[in-house]
Amino acid sequence: MRVIVTGGAGFIGSNFIRYILKKKPGWDITNIDALTYAGNLANLSGIEDSPKYKFIKGDISNPEDVERLFESEYDYLVNFAAETHVDRSLYEPGLFLKTNVLGTQLLLNYALEKRIKRFIQISTDEVYGSLESEGYFDESSPLSPNSPYAASKASADVICRSYSRTFDMPVIITRCGNNYGPYQFPEKVIPFFITKALKDEPLPLYGDGLNVRDWIHVEDHCDAILAVLEKGEIGEVYNIGGGNERTNLELTRIILEILGKPESLIKFVKDRPGHDRRYALNCDKIKAELGWSAQMDFADGLRKTVEWYLNNKKWCDDVISGEYMKFYELHYRERS
Repeated sequence: MRVIVTGGAGFIGSNFIRYILKKKPGWDITNIDALTYAGNLANLSGIEDSPKYKFIKGDISNPEDVERLFESEYDYLVNFAAETHVDRSLYEPGLFLKTNVLGTQLLLNYALEKRIKRFIQISTDEVYGSLESEGYFDESSPLSPNSPYAASKASADVICRSYSRTFDMPVIITRCGNNYGPYQFPEKVIPFFITKALKDEPLPLYGDGLNVRDWIHVEDHCDAILAVLEKGEIGEVYNIGGGNERTNLELTRIILEILGKPESLIKFVKDRPGHDRRYALNCDKIKAELGWSAQMDFADGLRKTVEWYLNNKKWCDDVISGEYMKFYELHYRERS
C-alpha cells in the first residue's frame, strides 16, 4: 500500500507516520511537508533511512510542489497539513485560508485525477463551534466555527464533501478533539505550560480558566485514523474523542502537580477573542461502525507526556525559535 501523508513533520502527522511504520510494515509512506515553524524533521528521527519512508519538502498550496508529489502512484492520502494554532489565526487569517482551504482543494484536484482510493481529511471538533455545560456534538451537528482557524477547517470540510458528492470521490472526514503527546510544538497548551513551568515562569491562563476541552492521546488518534482508513465508509464523517473533558484550569493544576511546581505560577490573563467555552464529541458512530475506542488513561497519558518533555529538553530548546518566542511575548503581554 502506498500512502501520502501531508504535514507529516508536524505533531500528529509525525506520530501517525511512526505508528503506521510500526503497525503496517509493508506500507510505503511518502511525507510532504513545507517545514514551517511547527514542522520539524527531528520529529521523525530514526526513520529517515527506512526503505519504506520518503520525504518531499513541499507546500500543499503550491501547484508545482503538488504536481511533483503526484509524479508517483499512490493508493491513499491522509491530509494533516494545516495551520492549526487558533492564536496565530487571529493575526494571520490569510495564511490559514491559503493552506487549509486552497491547499486542500489543490490536493483534492490531483487526488481525483490520479484516482486515489481513499482521501482522509483530518479535521477538528472546533468546526462545530462552542457548547455550554451540556450536550455533545455528533456528526450531523451544524458547522458553526468561531475563529479564523476553525472557519478555514470547516471550509475545507465542506469542499471535501462537495468533491465526494459531485465527483463520487472517496473522501472521508475525521474530526478530533484536543491531542496531547510527544513531539507537540510548544505553542499548544500542554507543552507550553510544561516548558514554562520548568523555568518557573508564569503560566498565562485565558479568562477564568474554565473553558472545557476533551483530550485524546495522539496514539489513540492515530489508531482511529487507521481504522477509518481501512474500514471507514466513503463520504462519511467520524468524530474521534478521548472522553476526557477537563477545564483548562484543572489541566494546568495537574501539570503543575506532576512537575512538583506551585499553583502560584498560574497567571490569569485577558481572554482570547471568540474563545469557545466547551468542546465535547459524541463518538458513538466510530465505536459502533468501526469498533474503535480510546485506550489511553488520561492520567497515565499526561504523566507519560510530561516525562517525554522532561527527557527531551534539547528537542524543546531546538524547536523554540526566536520568532516563536517573539510572537508569544508580544501577544500574551497584550492580554496580561
